[in-house]
Amino acid sequence: MMKLILASNNAKKLKELKAILSDMDVEILSQREAGCNFEVDETGTTFAENAYLKAKAVFDATGEATVADDSGLMVDALNGEPGVYSARYAPGGHDASDREKYMYLLSKLKGVTDRKARFVSSICCLLPGGAEIRTEGECPGQILTEPHGEGGFGYDPVFMPDGYNDSMAVLGTELKNKISHRARALAKFKTELRKINVTDK
Repeated sequence: MMKLILASNNAKKLKELKAILSDMDVEILSQREAGCNFEVDETGTTFAENAYLKAKAVFDATGEATVADDSGLMVDALNGEPGVYSARYAPGGHDASDREKYMYLLSKLKGVTDRKARFVSSICCLLPGGAEIRTEGECPGQILTEPHGEGGFGYDPVFMPDGYNDSMAVLGTELKNKISHRARALAKFKTELRKINVTDK
């Protein structure tokens, strides 16, 4: 069985990763479970750079295969904001609640008719021996004018994926795990894991 450390302590990200890789012979730990009690400075200007910084810090500390995701929301009318600042895109920064973040986003889009947006996920996995896996996934959609639903996390209540008629928060975890940006990036990641002989259960 392969041990894989997620360079994050986000319980929802951990649950999502475990669900998507549940059919593979992989033991997944959070960075805290692996003994890494530190935060990584996300100083990159792209999702790919931040994913690498997070993976590298935990890999260097443990020597174990480490995967990191950096993801966020990009809104066309805001020139790609919030982008890499999605987790701290509101007065209060990282201390702002999910609701404060998405309500701040809605305030920035008041009166704006072009509401096209996309969630983007960049994955970086560093493996003993020097191998790297990098994948990306996107989920295009629209920003709603008001939040819908209590499910999901982050900006899910105000994001409606293309091809659906309600927010990601309403669509539910099972469907989200098939169509989300992270699900699409992780599906590519699974393909790459199989290429390095990580087997299914």
